Amino acid sequence: APWHLMMSLTPSRRCLLDLPWEDILVPHILCHLPLQQLLSLQRVSKSFQALIQLYLANMRCFDSSQIGPAIPRAAFVNLLKDNEVLQHLALQNCSDWLTDRELLPVIGQNHHLHQIQLKGCAQLSRHALVAISLSCPNLRQLSLAHCEWVDSLSLRSLADHCKALEAVDLTACRQLKDEAICYLVQKCSRLKSLSLAVNANVGDLAVEETAKCCPELEHLDLTGCLRVKNDSIRVLAEYCPKLRSLKVKHCHNVAESSLSILRSRGVELDVEPPLQRALVLLQDVVGFAPFINLQI
Repeated sequence: APWHLMMSLTPSRRCLLDLPWEDILVPHILCHLPLQQLLSLQRVSKSFQALIQLYLANMRCFDSSQIGPAIPRAAFVNLLKDNEVLQHLALQNCSDWLTDRELLPVIGQNHHLHQIQLKGCAQLSRHALVAISLSCPNLRQLSLAHCEWVDSLSLRSLADHCKALEAVDLTACRQLKDEAICYLVQKCSRLKSLSLAVNANVGDLAVEETAKCCPELEHLDLTGCLRVKNDSIRVLAEYCPKLRSLKVKHCHNVAESSLSILRSRGVELDVEPPLQRALVLLQDVVGFAPFINLQI
């Protein structure tokens, strides 16, 4: 803890703050402390306050969950006002108050962001996604889960400017339809992970285009996509040899006839083989058919 280190240095007439700030304290000591403790250190003295401000200005990763269940609006604005080097921004604990007014200045001054997590930030608008697309050309991972303000125009802007994207979470972005997803995957062919879960507007067209445009795809979440059918799953199996996991729970039009190909390749599926298949295997093993209705 910084308190113990400071006290241990005091008897020799040296103080923790005598160590080089930018070369030692910030990159080698403060980076190992929880953000909440660092903020508490600001109250020790004006020198500690200046040190923590220097740390915040050079912080590469900001995760609001490290501060606690909720972070005040004013605290968020103050913490990031001088930072221009962020690479990872996670704001899932700010949904009660986070609007474009607070987010856009942070996005506008941080052009090196690789990961942005906005899950559940329902009070933002499409302007937030446009700002991200224009300011973050090197973006790799983006979570917009449960952000129903995401529309086709803002997603097109993202696709046009962030072509290095590897992971996108569009869970419950219910404004999006097949055409918007198709445009995204056509522009962002490096995608390895994509979630289209809980979207009744997504169907076979989006899944097939994703399969054909994204040969590196490893994870696809189609949970609750009621319009997805067997044909697109077969296309997925044909065009995505690197697929490792597929979620199709509650996709009532997807059956084992299309999933069996992926299952045989070792792809992790979130639905078990149907009872009928298990009973057929049992018959093959023991040589008789149990008296169970197979038309379940």
